[in-house]
Amino acid sequence: MGDQVRAKKHLGQHFLKDESIAEKISNTLTLEGYEKVLEIGPGMGVLTKYLIKKDIDLVAMDLDSESVTYLEDHFSDTNLQVLEGDFLKFELSDIFGDEAFAITGNFPYNISTQIVFKTLEHKAQIPEFTGMFQKEVAKRICEQEGSKTYGILSVLTQAFYDAEYLFTVPPSVFSPPPKVESGVLRLKRKADFSLPCDEKMFYRVVKTAFQQRRKTLRNSLKSFDLSDKLKEDTIFGQRPEQLSVLQFIALTQKLENDAISTH
Repeated sequence: MGDQVRAKKHLGQHFLKDESIAEKISNTLTLEGYEKVLEIGPGMGVLTKYLIKKDIDLVAMDLDSESVTYLEDHFSDTNLQVLEGDFLKFELSDIFGDEAFAITGNFPYNISTQIVFKTLEHKAQIPEFTGMFQKEVAKRICEQEGSKTYGILSVLTQAFYDAEYLFTVPPSVFSPPPKVESGVLRLKRKADFSLPCDEKMFYRVVKTAFQQRRKTLRNSLKSFDLSDKLKEDTIFGQRPEQLSVLQFIALTQKLENDAISTH
């Protein structure tokens, strides 16, 4: 087995080669409220090496069997657990049961947004999430209302987590260098992350609104069968990117109440 793992384009792999940045990413975890950490896409373990020094139970998951073999060889004298698998398809309860865990990593760009959506599905178990994305994706997740890049990902994530954009990483610290800058963020779950409205309905409202983001909500949310009285509400004259997360929650409540009173 050679001493290097080849970066595979189809897996979206860009290996981080800058030690100081690896260390900086490892320190984005606050270690508050969990003892277990899942690292996604460890590659050749440049971030793993700093995570393993912390007082945590660390599991590294990679889809690339070459990386898995490399990590098993190079971390054999540590308590690192290495798993070969696709995070998006993996049954998370098989890793940590129902215990709380954080997620971190230098995420493969081609699945990074899906990683966030899967985290949201398991938010009851994931109090913290940090890691590296394409810069524009990291910025979008953390964006506030009023911006062109504010969208489904921003609203759904920030309904449950406080999102903070931490720092930007240049292409030159990767092998091979990606064509874009990268960005590191931290998501810390809100103290109360239960919504005061139906969660499925909330998701539907947000997705439906942003699918036609240039239209006013009165037009984009027609499929919700709005009563004439509700259509007069001033909120429906707005476009989705003008609404804060709290306003989207309030909007969902209005739609729920409208459905109850009209049917």
